[in-house]
Amino acid sequence: MSNILNNLNKKLLIIGRAGMDIYPEPPGTKTENVESFSTHLGGSAANTCVALGQLGITTDLVTCISDDSIGRFVKLKLEKFKIGMQYCRDVKNQFQTQLAVVETRSENCQSVLYRNNSCDLELSLEDINKIDFDQYGAVMITGTALSAEPSRASVMRAIEISNEKRIPVIIDIDYRPYNWESNQVKSDVYKKVLEKMDIIIGNDLEFNIADNSENGLEFANQLIKKKSSIIIYKKGEHGSELITKDYKKSFGIFPVIPLKPTGAGDAFNGGFISSLLHGETIDAAIIKGSACAAIVVTKVACSSAMPSEDELKDFMKNNIIKEIKS
Repeated sequence: MSNILNNLNKKLLIIGRAGMDIYPEPPGTKTENVESFSTHLGGSAANTCVALGQLGITTDLVTCISDDSIGRFVKLKLEKFKIGMQYCRDVKNQFQTQLAVVETRSENCQSVLYRNNSCDLELSLEDINKIDFDQYGAVMITGTALSAEPSRASVMRAIEISNEKRIPVIIDIDYRPYNWESNQVKSDVYKKVLEKMDIIIGNDLEFNIADNSENGLEFANQLIKKKSSIIIYKKGEHGSELITKDYKKSFGIFPVIPLKPTGAGDAFNGGFISSLLHGETIDAAIIKGSACAAIVVTKVACSSAMPSEDELKDFMKNNIIKEIKS
């Protein structure tokens, strides 16, 4: 089938959160036993920007960042990774940048997130109205930005503008339980948004949650009947499913010994989307996304672990994707 992302000459716009990730050191240390930490850029949208940038795709991030030392840390990291910040707004007073304390452990990995009065959810309609959408080849939404107002209405407006201008819209469902006022609102919002997407990326749990059901795969198959989109249905160690109106295929994983489970989804986004923008087939893009995910779980942190083009090529030369038997 045709590749709907075919404008490599334009940037990618990504809407979502940026934060600070804090890792107990050395790897394997439990948080309660820690004596020192390392700090890294975090947040799904920011991580995806880094993943894409490492693979040759220019991005601009749309978010709100606290006007304090943590916010300045985030902006310095965004600058280091050459992520566009023209649509990143400073937020003062009580709103704060997300902090995540995440262990580097493959089993019983504990992640503690601090998102009280989270500044990224202060994204406003005014922020969206300042964006020149015509300079972007695609717009990507991370689903946590839909979890509360005023960010929810602002993201919905960005989707409307993109649809009107026929700019492809991608969503990483990116469900997190915090901030949503109820399961019913969560499901209603996701269903409304997913029907407007050109590419949908999520895991089996996220599709279940979006539908308030226990059969996310059936929900995904119903979605594809409403819009000619691309759905990537991820199943963790059981691989992934590609679903389109006229084409379905199962994909395996690259077996690795993981250092920790986090960062795989954002890395997959980078490998998959960059491959499509470079004109590769959807099958090839999924395989590269899976390779990026495999690389990231073998290293400390998320943003700092995103592979370069040379690292990705080397990994794929020396590793074979494993088929998953049903």
